[in-house]
Amino acid sequence: MNNLLMEIENEVAVVTINRPKSLNALNSETLSELKACFEDIENRKDIKVVILTGSGTKAFVAGADISEMVNATPAEGRQMALLAKDAFMKLETMPQVTIAAVNGYALGGGCEISMACDIRVASDNAKFGQPETGLGILPGFGGTQRLARLVGKGRAKELIFTCDQIDAAEAYRIGLANKVVPQAELLDTCKAMAAKIISKGSYAISLAKQAINTGMDTDLSSGLTLEAELFGLSFATHDKKEGMTAFLEKRKADLTDF
Repeated sequence: MNNLLMEIENEVAVVTINRPKSLNALNSETLSELKACFEDIENRKDIKVVILTGSGTKAFVAGADISEMVNATPAEGRQMALLAKDAFMKLETMPQVTIAAVNGYALGGGCEISMACDIRVASDNAKFGQPETGLGILPGFGGTQRLARLVGKGRAKELIFTCDQIDAAEAYRIGLANKVVPQAELLDTCKAMAAKIISKGSYAISLAKQAINTGMDTDLSSGLTLEAELFGLSFATHDKKEGMTAFLEKRKADLTDF
């Protein structure tokens, strides 16, 4: 991989978008590498949590690569958007828990890829925004869809229509960020959260993720039916028996399913 770094330790993969000279901007090559990386991770049993971040302290991902898009044709623009769709959907739907460690600017495609993660932890210098309409285009990597689902239609329209950037505190206030921490503590905070998640039932968490993601895009009755089906499925696992037995015996459970 030319634009990504990956380190695996204690069942946690830290994936770093590594294009510091362009503030980690997303070009087609990087999107293709992200898609391949996520496809590999989703089939691995030795990875239970993914932390996605950008190299350096200035930018998580400053956006899509404008130098690639400036002369792109309509067909090429559509192709790039569909490539991002495929890559980000892999990130969003993989059974592993995904955490965006947002270190600095998360603009355009950076905000969009962070929203495909399950959880967003922002450094205190983070900035979020969707500046596309100021460039004569609209968000094309999921911004018009995921932002409204996360913060509501009205706030999403305001951010997209005005191109305003918001700081980490405002992102937390409107529900775009789950937590804000000092820059120096960002990765350690994400790793501590990952360790806490891994200590729970990883298979059960993957089922809960599926229920939440699918349920958000359907009616309540259908979502509740899916939840009941997945709840029943969890009763067939080792972790269900072990977790409940350990609870009754007042000991720590050894949860191993994934």
